[in-house]
Amino acid sequence: MNVQIEKISKRRTFAIISHPDAGKTTLTEKLLLFGGAIKLAGAVKARGDARRSHSDWMKVERERGISVASSVMTYFYNGCTFNLLDTPGHEDFSEDTYRTLTAVDSAIMVIDAAKGIEAQTLKLFEVCRLRDVPIITFINKLDRDTLEPFELLEIIEEKLALDTSPVSWPIGMGRQFKGCFDLINKKLLLISKGHAIDSSNNIDAGIEIDGGDKEGLKKFLPEELVIKLQEDVEMVQGLCRTLDVSAYLDGSLSPVFFGSAINNFGVRELLNGLTEMAPAPRNHSSNIRTIKPEEKKVTGFIFKIQANMDPRHRDRIAFFRLSSGHFKKGMKLYHVRTGKTISLNNPLLFLAQERETAEEAWPGDIIGIPNHGNLRIGDTLTEGENLNFTGIPSFAPELLQSVRPKDPLRAKHLGKALQQIAEEGAANVFKPSSGADWIVGVVGQLQFEVLADRIRTEYDVPVTFEPTSLHTARWLGSQNSQELKKFLSENQASTGKDHDNLPVFLARNAWHLEKAIEDWPEVEFIKTKEQTIA
Repeated sequence: MNVQIEKISKRRTFAIISHPDAGKTTLTEKLLLFGGAIKLAGAVKARGDARRSHSDWMKVERERGISVASSVMTYFYNGCTFNLLDTPGHEDFSEDTYRTLTAVDSAIMVIDAAKGIEAQTLKLFEVCRLRDVPIITFINKLDRDTLEPFELLEIIEEKLALDTSPVSWPIGMGRQFKGCFDLINKKLLLISKGHAIDSSNNIDAGIEIDGGDKEGLKKFLPEELVIKLQEDVEMVQGLCRTLDVSAYLDGSLSPVFFGSAINNFGVRELLNGLTEMAPAPRNHSSNIRTIKPEEKKVTGFIFKIQANMDPRHRDRIAFFRLSSGHFKKGMKLYHVRTGKTISLNNPLLFLAQERETAEEAWPGDIIGIPNHGNLRIGDTLTEGENLNFTGIPSFAPELLQSVRPKDPLRAKHLGKALQQIAEEGAANVFKPSSGADWIVGVVGQLQFEVLADRIRTEYDVPVTFEPTSLHTARWLGSQNSQELKKFLSENQASTGKDHDNLPVFLARNAWHLEKAIEDWPEVEFIKTKEQTIA
């Protein structure tokens, strides 16, 4: 086997999606723990000087106990390299999640066993479905009062139109939760107390015994649970689809694992499932052809920009998904949007906020590129080929507020902060053709609070957000450049530019937008645009 093919086959690049509070961040921590990347998992809701989550590294995340930005974490397990992209669970930050899902080859869907499919899970699943992203389901919090397992499977199948195939099956629920039966290997996995880590960093994830030994089972379980387990396993075999990896890979079936992330239970089995079933790096679409990972020349795209990961240096990092080729430190790559060549002398690998130099990378890997404003979300880097990757979205905001500094002398600093935040994709920023205030557009109200916190703490600019009379924004385009120019000239009170200097229409209400669309048929009012500039 050639080296590149072998390296590709050992890559697993995936995201975790869920509704808030389903246990996504806890599971992320435990995957890192089992992967040997950390020695102590942080408690998401820890207080004071207690341990903090590795993936929630931003100050505002630690204060609020929520994820507001995607994190990238690389770790190693069972001979494979895992690139885990943790995504915000809160729907107000969904745009970051949508873009992140363009950079993964598979996903883990975390479901709270007491609640089933919730609103944000449904939205994120639909994004995965549009991209044919294979999904493994992890039903979490079995140590609490929950819905019945068969009911949970039925909810998944009905709400998502997705076949399920249990890989494990719970024994007891809530306080009576004893562990799971491994349906593939016919082994009983019992939860143990303490879950200590020994000197060799091995995690106690339970007791494993032969599930075929019915008498042996009675040594560990009450007889009524043994009988119920036998009945449930027979029903699973009769009612549920047999695990079909090809159906999982094409997105029509989801393998289902049960467990309790906070108790370490089911995490190792989930990791083993990812290793054995999850796809290696897949093909990517561009505007001219399909890019295959085994190609010799390097190609990839920027799907995320994060400012101030290291507050001491006011840095900005562009996250680059390698789609093909063998990347080496110091390579010169062609920046398609600008037509310039850039040298990648300090590429980075990440464990959340921690970083180390990336000497090399293979398809599927995510590397960080220190960015001084020349790289943007959607940019393509190649070894010379003039192509653009497609499918990286930007959405028109539905909530618009004006922002001004509390100290008018900090106006220039505010402009710089807003430019950087917009380049991250954390918000849309517009400068109206008339008026001095910046307009910030977001998906959810919570984003305004988070932005105010970030601008104050990261840029030392206290700000005030104020409601506006604006309803929504739309990017403008036209095949007729003269018509677009005329529209902008006649509608200066309702137009402006975004952070990329692209023209936008700022509508006062739905009627205002509809009237503009009707009166200017040759002008496009764009709600969702690709973050590529051909």
